Amino acid sequence: LDHILRQLGLRRPVLVSPSMSGRFALPFLLARGDQLAGFVPIAPVGTKDYAAEQYRRVQTPTLIVYGDHDTSLGLLALRSLRHLPEHRVAMVPDAGHACYLDKPDDFH
Repeated sequence: LDHILRQLGLRRPVLVSPSMSGRFALPFLLARGDQLAGFVPIAPVGTKDYAAEQYRRVQTPTLIVYGDHDTSLGLLALRSLRHLPEHRVAMVPDAGHACYLDKPDDFH
């Protein structure tokens, strides 16, 4: 991910991370979050693989997004990501795990 951002010449992008992309985005956030202007995790996988203390060190502004019908992964991710000090939460009503597909207007 670091290589791709450098090749594209992106400086301090906002990283949007839905579902499976959490396996790439979360390690990047924890190691190089200072290179991001923001982070938008959408019920990403892998959040439980890191300790609360690791999340507390991240200073990247974060918008945690999940659908209210995603009662497994969405809530699991929220439980872990709430340890990020600079976070807000946006719950998309009447949407499942892929809330951006279920309710695209509300998501945007």
